[in-house]
Amino acid sequence: MDLDRFNSVPADEAEALLRPCADIRRWIALIVQERPYSSVDEVAAAAKGAAHPWTAEEIDGALAHHPRIGERAAGTGTEAGMSRSEQAGVDQSGETARRLRAGNEAYEDKFGRVFLIRAAGRSADEILAEL
Repeated sequence: MDLDRFNSVPADEAEALLRPCADIRRWIALIVQERPYSSVDEVAAAAKGAAHPWTAEEIDGALAHHPRIGERAAGTGTEAGMSRSEQAGVDQSGETARRLRAGNEAYEDKFGRVFLIRAAGRSADEILAEL
């Protein structure tokens, strides 16, 4: 996301830009109301501060719709595009993809929520090792 654009768009558009990161309304509103930001580091600090503490309900809600690793979101929206871009290193076919699907299912069965990791710049094998 371009910082100048984020700083200058109306609040509802800025909120829409943040929603794919974590769809937690209170978090989004706090970050948007503190605009303008002078740097990406400043946005990151505001995001960290606004996240503390997230309630269990907020976390559950944010994770409930998050795409699973190895399952790129379909569609043309911002969230789908971010998911496909972030997971570009994950091949959708083959043994590693099968193991990712199985690992995701086992993780969800054990913890009751989706496995979440920053996949950008990581190979499927690296993600699988973390899973």
